[in-house]
Amino acid sequence: MASLKELKNRISSVNSTKKITKAMKMVAAAKLRKAQDAAEAARPYAERMAAVMANLATAADGPDAPRLLIGTGKDEVRLLVVAAADRGLCGGFNTNIARLARERIAALTAAGKTVKILCVGKKAGDALKRLHSDKIIGVIELKGVKTLDGAVAGRIGDRIVSLFDEGGFDVCEVISSQFVSVMTQKPRAQVLIPARDAIDPGAPRPDLKGAVYEYEPDEEQILAALLPRYIKTVILSALLENLAGEMGAKMAAMDAATRNAGELIDKLKLEFNRTRQAKITKELIEIISGAEAV
Repeated sequence: MASLKELKNRISSVNSTKKITKAMKMVAAAKLRKAQDAAEAARPYAERMAAVMANLATAADGPDAPRLLIGTGKDEVRLLVVAAADRGLCGGFNTNIARLARERIAALTAAGKTVKILCVGKKAGDALKRLHSDKIIGVIELKGVKTLDGAVAGRIGDRIVSLFDEGGFDVCEVISSQFVSVMTQKPRAQVLIPARDAIDPGAPRPDLKGAVYEYEPDEEQILAALLPRYIKTVILSALLENLAGEMGAKMAAMDAATRNAGELIDKLKLEFNRTRQAKITKELIEIISGAEAV
């Protein structure tokens, strides 16, 4: 049985931890609102961009179409862009993304594909390097980034496009998390390159109202200019969804940790009181026994 001093120290320690987790929950809740607004605000733009790309891709799906649209014509080397958080203490958020990434790696490897991994976020690299360090070609950390914006997505997009132009891969997938609600974040994998495979055939197309458009310059040149922007848009949307999911998962995890700490404090206090009562009873028995012996 622990001594009174040990129990008192444990109560003090758990109480300090409870204060920290409660503060982290409040910080995550404050950041969640802003992150959720940013993620939801980016969705209409991404959907409209996908609709425009689908409309153009239909008219420019030929041998002269940009390679970012139609790909290399092969499917031998896959690049997986695994986007996770830069920090932990957010429940199973990073674990779920890493699990989906490992499943995709296993499936592609079993199909005879060569897999390369580009990690976005420190935790993505930490989760995959133990089993797949030979496949990781780089880790892009977001620790010093204060705001996720087009410039951040642009740097990542430029690196991916540069690797594609150098012949580093044939198909690129982005593995990230989709923000559903504060309590729910859904890991997902979406094709990025070739963009033709990423476009949902059921996506709503722009309503031309019977009009016929003539493109100047032609569709191929317009696509060549729009495709890099489309890639950066998809990456930015994935990063914003990740940030909202991370804050939601962190708020839920810190709330659970705070409740658990409170329950543990109650148990320790009960044990402390019982131990103190037992000690007092023992001392009284010793006093009475000594008095009777005299």
